[in-house]
Amino acid sequence: MTASDYTATLARKRMGAGALLSDQFGRVLLVEPTYVPYWEIPGGSVEAGESPYAAVNRELREELGVLVRVGRLLVTDWVAPVPERTEGLMMIYDGGLLTPEQTARIRLPAAELRSWAWCTPQEASGVLPETLARRITAAVRARQDGAAYYLENGYFVA
Repeated sequence: MTASDYTATLARKRMGAGALLSDQFGRVLLVEPTYVPYWEIPGGSVEAGESPYAAVNRELREELGVLVRVGRLLVTDWVAPVPERTEGLMMIYDGGLLTPEQTARIRLPAAELRSWAWCTPQEASGVLPETLARRITAAVRARQDGAAYYLENGYFVA
């Protein structure tokens, strides 16, 4: 068996990369997609041949129209497969604080995003899928702690 034959047998995982963006009051920026019935953080799928870091930067430009200096990785979350989705690795990077001037320049792609809002972590938990809400809470904690956390289905491991 050649190396390429072996590589072809390895599992493939979907990957997503998002950014934790906050305002001066500690609220988190959420976006409301047009294609699902729940809110998300800005970000999206990592494309073939693209790094997660490159993906989050691309997605922020496409979704918000605002240049953001994306910082360090806060959370990596392995998500188990479910009937409608394969397993995946979801990453959240530190997007830092958006100034009021940056916030005023947010422009959403109407075909993809319906709206956006600043939410407290508690408010976010009410509009996000449970796994994503846990991931966001962990990202806020990671930012505060100066750490990076590994999760599985939004739960801390070990």
